[in-house]
Amino acid sequence: MSGRTIAEQIIGQHADSTVRADDVVIVRVDAAMATDTTAPFAIETFKEMGGRRVWNPERMVFVIDHAAPAPTEAIANLHVMMRTFARDTGSVLHEIGRGIGHQVMVENAHVRPSELVVGADSHTVIYGALNAFSSGVGSTDLAAVMLTGRTWMRVPRTIRVELLGDAPVGISPKDLTLAIVGQLGIDGATGRAIEYTGAAVRALSLDGRLTMASMAVETGAVAGLVDADGLTLPYAFNPTHAEAGAEYEQVITIDVRELTPQIALPHSPDSVVSITHAIGTRIDMAFIGTCTNGRLEDLRAAADVLRGQRIASHVRLIIAPASREVFAAGLRDGTVATLTDAGASFITPGCGPCVGTHLGVPGNGEVVISAANRNFQGRMGNPHANVYLASPATVAASALHGVITAANTGAHT
Repeated sequence: MSGRTIAEQIIGQHADSTVRADDVVIVRVDAAMATDTTAPFAIETFKEMGGRRVWNPERMVFVIDHAAPAPTEAIANLHVMMRTFARDTGSVLHEIGRGIGHQVMVENAHVRPSELVVGADSHTVIYGALNAFSSGVGSTDLAAVMLTGRTWMRVPRTIRVELLGDAPVGISPKDLTLAIVGQLGIDGATGRAIEYTGAAVRALSLDGRLTMASMAVETGAVAGLVDADGLTLPYAFNPTHAEAGAEYEQVITIDVRELTPQIALPHSPDSVVSITHAIGTRIDMAFIGTCTNGRLEDLRAAADVLRGQRIASHVRLIIAPASREVFAAGLRDGTVATLTDAGASFITPGCGPCVGTHLGVPGNGEVVISAANRNFQGRMGNPHANVYLASPATVAASALHGVITAANTGAHT
């Protein structure tokens, strides 16, 4: 019998059986997460199911991050619902300002390697960076998990993505990730798991791995599992590696040695081209943040570009740290001061501008360059704006010059 993929092994361990792609199984869930956009409906459904106690309060995590602080009375009352439910059930609640749910889950070890985790948010795939199987579910499915600690799952077929060679100097994890999304397309991995491997992947820090795994969903994938070789964490762990002879639906190889900075054109994350196709485009707003690129490594990359300089007078640069811990670390090492001196405006750690709830909605006709994960029309809150996706360094360089600029060369014309 052939070997098993990472997804088949982790799901099998949680189904207490040997499973293969396309099997439908019931699995034990190690942890679950919901945010203020999805938790209220899940809580209501949980109560309709007769639920009074969650299956494991220590592993049921709620995070107020999408509209934080609350921009309206209605949203404030949804936050009250979450606080009340968490208090009554003893569940974990991370309050306004603590950070983006996915970052908070990692920082607090709510998810660990080889675990199976679900979340009522599509970017739950991000925990694949930790060598965990994680996937987004709907609020109704989450309510059932809250009640039972179990869910059903179809074992996904796996696409293996191999990044060959060492990434050139100046090529960031976001550039690698955009190259993958551009090649697969927004539906190229629908319903599949992705395994990321290769020299360029194994060299990534945890921050870089989180960037890569977070955007697996932009290809339609239900999970994005990063090769555990080279992964370092502040605790001991037992990774899950693909077995010899594992069967893959597809193997994609990308030689990164000649890769240039990448950019996704409006209005799709897979409209990826070399930045040379967009250089010189005038911008109005620049944004660094999200679960994809709001970590310390990302802020430092932007600070390296902007140190001792000022952004263009017509540009506003908004930065949303992924968490309070990230912001505090940036304060301690001077990164926040460097960016602030350059003209950046820091906002509450959270998801606001990414999903277009508040704290950074662009105006009609404005052009935004963003380090986020999505640029669908209207994604940032205004369907009449144009959003480009790029690395934090490219975003910073573009803010500096007022037009889209290649960070590693400074080319902007």
